[in-house]
Parts: sequence; C-alpha cells; structure tokens
Amino acid sequence: MQATLRTSAHFQGLGLHAGLPVQMSVQPAAAGHGIVFQRTDIGGLQGRIEARWDRVVPSKLCTVLANRAGAQVSTVEHLMAALAGCGIHNALIEIDGPEVPILDGSAAPFVRAFLQAGVREHSAPLTLLSVLRPVEVTQGQARAALAPADIFEIDFQISFADAAIGAQGKTLNMANGAFVRELCDSRTFCRQADVDFMRQNGLALGGTLENAVVFDGARVLSPGGLRHRDEPVRHKMLDALGDLALAGAPILGRYTGVRAGHALTNRLLHALFADRRNYAWVGVSQTNGGKLPGVGITHADLAQHA
Repeated sequence: MQATLRTSAHFQGLGLHAGLPVQMSVQPAAAGHGIVFQRTDIGGLQGRIEARWDRVVPSKLCTVLANRAGAQVSTVEHLMAALAGCGIHNALIEIDGPEVPILDGSAAPFVRAFLQAGVREHSAPLTLLSVLRPVEVTQGQARAALAPADIFEIDFQISFADAAIGAQGKTLNMANGAFVRELCDSRTFCRQADVDFMRQNGLALGGTLENAVVFDGARVLSPGGLRHRDEPVRHKMLDALGDLALAGAPILGRYTGVRAGHALTNRLLHALFADRRNYAWVGVSQTNGGKLPGVGITHADLAQHA
C-alpha cells in the first residue's frame, strides 16, 4: 500500500551551494499525490514542482528540478533518497527557497525526522516499476545501467586518484531497512582542490567540514574522519537511490553505476522510459511486497547512526 507521514517533519539549515538559510517542512499527503515541492516564497501553481525524472534540468553538482514556470529546487537527492529508503510515496514538501538544506551532508537527519514523525499506510494500492529489458547509458568511462530483477539492488563502483578514496565498490539489496542501516549516514564528499575551485566560482558557499567529507590526497580533512571505511561509494549509492526515486515508483530491477553521477542516472531514466518495452507498471504481490525499501523499518535500524 502507498504510505505517507503521520505528522509533519521540519528542517532548517543552509543550502550547500548558495549558502543561504532555508526552512523546509515535509507534510503528509493523500494517496496518489506523489512527491511534490512547493516553493512557499513563490506560491500557487507557479511554485509547485513535481519530483519527477522529466522535471530534472542540467546541473553538474547536484540534482535540480524545475517546473514550466521556471521555478527550481536543487540538491533534492538526499531528501529523495530518505523518502524512498523509508518507503514514503506521498509528501508535500514546503520550502522557502531554491535549495534543500544540506544539514550534515547525508540523509540521516531526514530519516531520523521521518521515523520520529511516523509513517502511515493508505488503503490505495502501490504500483511498482518493473524493469523488463537491460538499459544502459555511458559517458566516457562512466556507465549507468538497469537490468531486470525481482528485487531492487544497487551495485556501484568508483575510482579516484586520491589515496584516501582509491577504488571502492559495493553491492546492496535495498530491501526493508538496508538503506537506513547501510547508506543513510554517508556524507557527500569532495577533494580540497574541488572546494577551492568551487569557492572561486561562487559555489559551495554553504559547504563546511561539518557537512561534507573533504579529501586531500591521503588525508581526510573533516573532523572525526570517515563514518565508514568506504563512505564515498556508499554516498554515491545514496545519491543513486535519490535520483532513481524520481521514476515515481519503487523499482524492481538492478542498478549498476560505474563512476556515474546525477546527470547520467537521469539519462538512464530517460532511456528506460523512451521504449515501452523496457518496463511495466505492476502491482504489489506477496512475493515482492515484503522486499521493498522501507518496509518494516524501526528506530533500531537507525540506532547505530544516532
């Protein structure tokens, strides 16, 4: 069945790129509503932005959504991952600016607030997106692919010259609370050289060592070091989940990412939906219903990150 929050969850903080203060609340919504952003500083239909794959506009550093009136909201991927990982299919997100707050650079603050608010089920049935044929997109050495599977699985590989990152890979069955236990606390990351470049170009103005993991060669500059030895690849998996959540329904399929970023994953969704033979909308069954992200999660799943 479709699910939403029992009560609202509220957040405030800085946007990562503009560095401006943002207030945001995630409100319960009716069955069939989907995930929708409402820019309260714009108001009305001109400020309404649906969280859909075909609302994504080009951006190098994050996932940005826009409506036909030109209103935008950026850095939605961590919030979308938290919603998908907690099994929340309907929500109205009221936000007073163009960027979701970065908080600690992970999805854990969102997950913690959602568990505190509680999740309730609607009586309306949930539709799933089943991948029927392999689909793949590439750009240089980067690759993103979806293949048929009776569960949702993510496999990701990264490789960086920085010794503190190096080559990392991880595969995870996303059933039930796997996202909450394994991925949600992994923070966005970058290299010190990237930070310097972005600052020189007026970007990452809200970024600090407290909301991103910063690497410099073999060193981890952020206080406290890494939360996981392979935190970078875990965060890339978190991003992928958030970007795939823009498909509009839980996916039954295996996602493979090799050095893939936000833009490539969105291109993959475009390729998937470009041919009706690639996918099918299916109902929840006794076989797949208990294997979806977020099914049966509790505070115990998040306890290790509290």
